[in-house]
Amino acid sequence: MTPGLVALILFGTFLGLVLLRVPVAFALALACAPVFFIEPRLTPVLLLQEMFRSYNSFVLLAVPFFLLAANLMNAAGITDRLIRLARALVGHLPGGLGHVNIVVSMFFAGISGSSTADAAGIGSLLIPQMKKAGFSASFAVAITACSAVMGVIIPPSILMVVWGGLMSVSIGGMFLAGVVPGILIGLSQMVTTYVYAKRYGYPVHARSSLAELAGALVGAALALMTPLIIVGGIVGGIFTPTEASVVAVLYSLVLGTLVYRTVGPAKLAHVLYDTGRFAAISLFCIGTASAFGWLLAYFKIPTLLIAGIEGLGLGPVGFGLLVAAAFLVIGCFIDAIPAIIILGTVLFPVAQHVGMHPIHFALIGVISLAFGLVTPPYGLCLLIACAIGEIRVAAALRDVAVILAPMLLVLLVVILFPDLVLFLPRLIMPRFID
Repeated sequence: MTPGLVALILFGTFLGLVLLRVPVAFALALACAPVFFIEPRLTPVLLLQEMFRSYNSFVLLAVPFFLLAANLMNAAGITDRLIRLARALVGHLPGGLGHVNIVVSMFFAGISGSSTADAAGIGSLLIPQMKKAGFSASFAVAITACSAVMGVIIPPSILMVVWGGLMSVSIGGMFLAGVVPGILIGLSQMVTTYVYAKRYGYPVHARSSLAELAGALVGAALALMTPLIIVGGIVGGIFTPTEASVVAVLYSLVLGTLVYRTVGPAKLAHVLYDTGRFAAISLFCIGTASAFGWLLAYFKIPTLLIAGIEGLGLGPVGFGLLVAAAFLVIGCFIDAIPAIIILGTVLFPVAQHVGMHPIHFALIGVISLAFGLVTPPYGLCLLIACAIGEIRVAAALRDVAVILAPMLLVLLVVILFPDLVLFLPRLIMPRFID
């Protein structure tokens, strides 16, 4: 079987199954099956072997632990404290609650590493408040969903952990590289919110006093220590990303059970159940996507892709635009983690061939996939926010498109100026970053 024929069978079968609404994890496994049966050198048993081999990864243990840390933080009432701090900082700006939504998402992103946890935790509190304050339901949903994407861009990030584990890229370096793009995305959303507020006359809150700001800062201080512990520990070489995820869980557990005393046995059991359910879905996707990716590598499809891109004569910028477009499209249809395994591992050798820095390539991929969380039909953050706001997805699409436009400009800036994302890693981790 030729690489072209295998690629046609794999991607054609997969897309057909997705259009038939077969769950992505099962669609990936079913797309592999024909090749394992047709190719005489392979056996269907290899499908299971590759899936189990992918699970035998120390780095992947970080996925369920970061999810657990995020759920524990939500259950502990950390979100309320972060909202109080964000309100004290930016609530007096035009469109106050919109800015609060964005800033608290930036804070929560530094704690959870999960955009869906961000959308669910913050959305359940702020979307009803925004609607009650006079914001349109579509804008409240759109700004909640779009701000939640920073959860996987601002460190720590589950996607960066998976990316680094699969492609042997410095996870600490990627964490540092995500800081500037994450802040720029947050600022772009605040500018858009300001324009909305001026146009539609959205309400503002009274400016907080210094005493109120100090009180809010003290209340959220322990929660805000989380990113310093996680990122600082990884960058400083104190512990690995997996160990950092366990530290985050223990820290969240201590805050919820002993310090704030908001997590009791019943709530803890519910948190553990939810985490196990979502982690199982993610990890099953990783297994089937790894088998899919193994077939691509076995038939040397990345080599075919390199030859094709060589013919186009693309440099780092041209290839960066191509990578962003590919991830933006695939992110509309499947979850980010299988997309990394399928597309990221295929394009990684091409990125090396054109001279793109591995961390720059990773950030383009992660940011593009993060945006896929608000683009239908998959758009998981958008679906969560719409469910909380009790509106149809179609009703929020116009506002999502308006908010997403400047975010795409930030992605373009990241592609055109690699030093913007590589500045912090080179400054703080020069020994590990070329």
